[in-house]
Parts: sequence; structure tokens; C-alpha cells
Amino acid sequence: MCALECGSSHRTSDHAQRAGRGEPLMFEQSSPGRRAIRYPKATRGPQPEQVIPSALRRRLPPRLPEVSELDVVRHFTRLSQLNFSVDTHMYPLGSCTMKYNPKVNDALAALEGFAQLHPYQPVEQCQGILRLLKQLEALLCEICGMAAFSLQPAAGAQGELVGLAMVRAYHTAHGAPRRFVLIPDSAHGTNPASAALCGYTVQTISSGADGLIDLAQLRQALSGEVAALMLTNPNTLGLFERQILDVTRLVHEAGALVYLDGANLNALLGLVQPGAMGVDVLHLNLHKTFSTPHGGGGPGAGPVGVTRALEPYLPVPRLVEQQGTLQWSTASPHAIGRVRSFYGNVGILIRAYAYLLAYGTAGLADISRGAILTANYLAARLAAQYDLPYGRRCMHEFIISAKRQQASGGSALDIAKRLLDYGCYAPTIYFPLIVEEALMIEPTETESLQTLEQFAEAMLAIAAEVEHEPARLKHAPTSTPVTRLDEVTAARQPDVRYQPPQDPVTQDATYAMRHV
Repeated sequence: MCALECGSSHRTSDHAQRAGRGEPLMFEQSSPGRRAIRYPKATRGPQPEQVIPSALRRRLPPRLPEVSELDVVRHFTRLSQLNFSVDTHMYPLGSCTMKYNPKVNDALAALEGFAQLHPYQPVEQCQGILRLLKQLEALLCEICGMAAFSLQPAAGAQGELVGLAMVRAYHTAHGAPRRFVLIPDSAHGTNPASAALCGYTVQTISSGADGLIDLAQLRQALSGEVAALMLTNPNTLGLFERQILDVTRLVHEAGALVYLDGANLNALLGLVQPGAMGVDVLHLNLHKTFSTPHGGGGPGAGPVGVTRALEPYLPVPRLVEQQGTLQWSTASPHAIGRVRSFYGNVGILIRAYAYLLAYGTAGLADISRGAILTANYLAARLAAQYDLPYGRRCMHEFIISAKRQQASGGSALDIAKRLLDYGCYAPTIYFPLIVEEALMIEPTETESLQTLEQFAEAMLAIAAEVEHEPARLKHAPTSTPVTRLDEVTAARQPDVRYQPPQDPVTQDATYAMRHV
């Protein structure tokens, strides 16, 4: 418990209380002898001391706080209320689609028929969930214009790895795995990592002045040694690759494949099928696009879709129907193998299925239109005070630069920290790397006009502060439980374990905690 709440073992009690706005540490609420549960002493059978060898028994109680259940509930509830979250604040993290997720989908995934299933149950007892998974595959195929999907990958990064592994398997089956993967300079950071893990050498394709792939450089880079082009469309600048058909044609003429990072699918739903753009393989982030709480290290799902030519290389097992019954099949001699235990994070897949059924095809198109509208609205509201390096209309997200503010003594980091004082979480900063002092903003379709206005007014107010009182931003945030931290030291020297003070006589921390 305590590891979740403590910032440093060197803090004094007063420091800890100030950092938590008056919320003391769990150890500081401890009272000797207080318990949440009291188990009755066994009256029959052997006693614990008779069963557990003396060498394995404690001489002193464990170093745990002594509190009641109500103490624990109130403490962690108060701590949770100190956090920014999608349920409490606007969360405009660009390229992450931190949007509100209907809670009904969480409830559906928790239904007893789903929650109590075990992956080792006979398939005869699991036809309901298997039918759901099969139908989800079909829905994703329809949305993306692909021939087949695997739901196994646990997140987008693993989906990329699976996609590149299939690219290698495809080229190997056709004579040679090839050597290079081309990646635009505006790509997500996991793209080159996935390519390298699959044994490829990455070649960077620069963006043109318009923020799109430079076709001349692409032509020059393409050769018989290029295995694939990995791209994101819309790209991480929030721009749709208008020459996408020319891009995919050039790649295919070189005998290479086109991989699409589907992280930005929130801008394409119901409007454009990646398959129609010439994409051969792609991954989706169900935990961004289709109703799952995103971030925090929780479970994800990164299904991979392919064209008919790549279908033989999909991971196994795959769901097949035999005489009206769904079965798992490994009868695929060219498959890259299993990439995930069982069949992926099924609870996330259930949420996505419920989300898709609720909205339908027409509703998905409305989601994309809403996301595009809100992003363009905010970009227009901020254009007078912030630089838009790529000024034309964006898709679901956009980039502003704080270069103008930097000249007055502010920075993208300062602006992000100050936003917390205005009740808005910060957007992504310093990404993509090709934009100086970048702030990457994705408002998503779930925010109201009132919330968008609150964010816009906050950003404009901060721009004015930078111009007239830039020193004020250097101390931001000032209204949060913890003010600006030394993030570099925190990352390199994390210190999250509480050490109770030692008793001066016995040198025993537990004794001091229980008896001081």
C-alpha cells in the first residue's frame, strides 16, 4: 500500500503532509493494535506455530501500518481525488486519444458469463465469447478494409512487432527478407524500435515543408532491399497524407509492403478504410479508439489486420468454424506462431465489441467528424497567440509551437505546467521532434464546447502571462498537491519506499512504529 503514496523516504512528516495537502501517510495514521479484520483463533487442528517451522516464523510483526478498513478507504479515496484523470479533467494528450469511455462497456465486460470464464475451458462451453471474438474480427475488417485480423497482440507496440514479423515472413517466403524499413521522421517512437527488433535497419524519410512525406526522397530511398514503409495517417502532425495513393503505389512498385500505425484511427472511423489507401498490414489500439481506459500501464489490445496476401502469416491459433462450432486452429504452416498467451486481453476486446455495437457504422463516422471539428476549432482559437508550423486544416489533433513564447522567457514545459493551475491536464510536449517547442493537442470528440472554451481561454491567458510575467510560469503549478518536481532525478533515482524511523535503543523500525 505505502509504495503508492510515498514520494521519498527522506521526507519529514510535515513535508509529507504538505505534499499531500494535509493527507498524512498511511504509516502516520497508524495506531498500535488497530485492525481492519480480526480472524478468530483456530480452536481445532494444529496451530500455525505447530505447522510453520520456527526458522521461518517472524520474531517481530511486519512493518505495516495498523489501521482500520475505513481508514484505508478514506485515505486512498482522498489520494485519488488529488489526481487529474479523464473522468475529472480535460486530457488533451496528442496522439494518445485520451477520451471518455462509456462505463456501460466496463459493466458488460464484468458480466459473470465473461468474468468467470477460464481459457482452458472446453470450446463447447465457450461458444458465446468465441462468437463475440469472431464477430469483432469481422467488424474490424469492415472498418479497415482488410481481409483478416488477429486479436492476440496485447498493445499497439506488440501489434507493430507482429506486423513487422509478418512482413519478414512474407518476404522470406518470396526469396529474401530484405534489409530496410523506411519510416517518416514524424513517426511514433515505437516504429523504429519494432523494426529493429525484427532485424531491420531503419532509414528515415524526411517530411516536406507541408509536413507530409517527401515523395522525391521516398522514390530515392526505395529499392529491392526495402521491406516496408511504416507510416501513420493522419501523421503525428495531425495531417492527412494527401498523396497516400502515390505513396503506396511507389512502395508496391518496389516490391515492398505498407505498414500503417493505427494509433490515429480516431480520425478515420467510418470515413476512410486503410485498405482502400493501399495498406497491407496495420495495427489498431483498441484501448485508444474503442472504449478502454487508456494509460497507467493497464491492459491494452493491439489487433493486427492484413490483406489476403498476408493472411497465411497471421499468428496462431485462429478461430475457424467447423460444422457450426467455433474451434481454435493451428493449421497454418506459414504462421509466425503464437504471440500472446491464450487469445489476448479478452476483457478489452469485449469492451471494444460493445462500443462498436452501440455506435454502428454511422455513429463511427460521427466520432471522426467530431474529433476533426474540435481539433480545428481549437487550432483556430489559438492561432493568434501561438505559432502553427503547419497552418492548414488538421485532422483529429494539431501541433502548436511555443517558439514565440520561448523568445519571451517561456517554454512548452512551462505552459504545460501552468495549464494544471487552470484545471486542464497538459497536452503532449516536445513531440514530434521535428517541431521546436512542440505542444501536440488532441481534444477528442467527447469534449463539449464549454470545455473546449475553457481550455482555449486558459491557453490564451498563459500566452499573456508569458508576455507580461514570464517568471510566474517557472514556479507552476502552484495549486496542485505537489509543485514542480525534479523529473530527471525522479526518473533516475526513484525513491518510493517508506522507511519507518528506528527506535534509538533497539534499532528496530517496527518497534518504534508500534510503541512510540
